Amino acid sequence: MKVNVRLFAMCREIVGRGQVELSIPDGSTALEVLELLQKTYSGLPDKTSMLIAINSEYIDPNTSLNNNDEVAFIPPVSGGS
Repeated sequence: MKVNVRLFAMCREIVGRGQVELSIPDGSTALEVLELLQKTYSGLPDKTSMLIAINSEYIDPNTSLNNNDEVAFIPPVSGGS
């Protein structure tokens, strides 16, 4: 199945783009997608320091994905005043 991965802040900088389409096995979880990305792009934060959303809803990283889902990885961000 295919999923669209959206990357924000430092994840976008590490990967070099804000969006990636991946082919993954049926029944894969959001955490497995993150682990796949971490193998390809070193330096991505782990799940404990990141918000993960599927189709614009924050979820548990062990949530299973469906074909054509959008998975977003949102690391901590800092900003100035």
